[in-house]
Amino acid sequence: MPDPVVSSLNDLTSQGRAVYLSDMSIIGDALLEVTGSYRINYAIMGNSDQVLHSHIVPRYLTEPDEFRMNNPWTYPPEIMDQTLFDHERDKSLMDMIRTAIKKRL
Repeated sequence: MPDPVVSSLNDLTSQGRAVYLSDMSIIGDALLEVTGSYRINYAIMGNSDQVLHSHIVPRYLTEPDEFRMNNPWTYPPEIMDQTLFDHERDKSLMDMIRTAIKKRL
C-alpha cells in the first residue's frame, strides 16, 4: 500500500511529489533495461480508483502502430486476456526488475 494514501499527486507536498515522480522514473529505467522496450508510458489517472497510483508501461516497436500509438489499454480484450499477470511465469522477470531497481537506489 502507498504511504501516505492520497487521492491525487496534488495532495502530496512538493517533496512527496518529487519522490513519487523520481520513483516512477527509476522503475521506468529498470523496465527499459530489462524488457528491451523502446520507451515507457507513464499514466497517473485516478478517475475510477481515487487513490494515487501509476501505470508504468513498457512499449515496443513490434507493437502494431494502431495500438503502439495509443494508450496500452486500447488493445482488444482478446489480446489483453492473453497477457495477464502470472506469478509463476513472471517470477524471473520480477526478479530482474527488482535487481535493476536496486542498482538505481
